[in-house]
Amino acid sequence: MSTVRRMLVEVTGLQEFADTVEDGADLAASGIDSGDMVRLVLMIEQHTGAEVTVADLEGLITIADYERFVAGHGGAAGGDGAADAVDAGSGAGSGAGGNGGRA
Repeated sequence: MSTVRRMLVEVTGLQEFADTVEDGADLAASGIDSGDMVRLVLMIEQHTGAEVTVADLEGLITIADYERFVAGHGGAAGGDGAADAVDAGSGAGSGAGGNGGRA
């Protein structure tokens, strides 16, 4: 299972959801609520160490889009880093404050 799919399981609490959504499906239209989308983005930021900007968000629609972002920003798209991201980031320190504590 890919890193983004592992993150989806973590934020939604539904293994079935991550397994059944197609790579090209629009995540927002497939039932993920806005809170889960925010948590997914925060986990990706923690995992990659890269800020997800508003411009980035405009291009992050599908699981495949999120996978490309993770792979392009130093995260292994198929790796096991989701658990590390969950443990490392409860959202504290991310965002405009930029405390520099991210790897």
